[in-house]
Amino acid sequence: MWFYEPTEEEAVQLTEPEPQDEHFMREALKQAKRATRYGEVPIGCVIVCDGQIVGRGYNRRNTNHTTLAHAELTAIDRASRKLGDWRLEGCTLYVTLEPCQMCSGAIVQSRIDRVVVGTMNPKAGCAGSILNILQMPAFNHQTALTIGVLRKECTDILQDFFRDLRIRNKEEKKMRAAEEEKRIHVGE
Repeated sequence: MWFYEPTEEEAVQLTEPEPQDEHFMREALKQAKRATRYGEVPIGCVIVCDGQIVGRGYNRRNTNHTTLAHAELTAIDRASRKLGDWRLEGCTLYVTLEPCQMCSGAIVQSRIDRVVVGTMNPKAGCAGSILNILQMPAFNHQTALTIGVLRKECTDILQDFFRDLRIRNKEEKKMRAAEEEKRIHVGE
């Protein structure tokens, strides 16, 4: 399998967590819990400027029937509207799961200064797992990056969701099989 091999210059440059990071990651986790209530994969995001939350978002892909309804994109849109500018310089984005390539691109495009990630995404993450779009020197903007803030909580909410989903799917499969068996016997 081919993997992107960053140059030494492109290697992930991490910053240390800051005192407020856990507080704002808990706010992102609240957004992730909202996604769960809608049956969505629990990913949450908040954007902070001058110590205040200016944008919130949670995953709504299935609810909105669009791949664009990622937590980060919703939070970026709301922060841009609130601040009246597409440039979110001076802002920090907190997200429970490492951003994908689409969201990482939007983060770079919106000029967000810093990204704080709860847990990494080895299958689709583009803040260091597969690619590090956030810090590619070829782009005109790079973000500071902190990972692992409330990692256990951010990982647990995802693992619990997928465990429950597998159980639900298994039960639904059994019910469909039982209904099919009834139809076969009734039709004989």
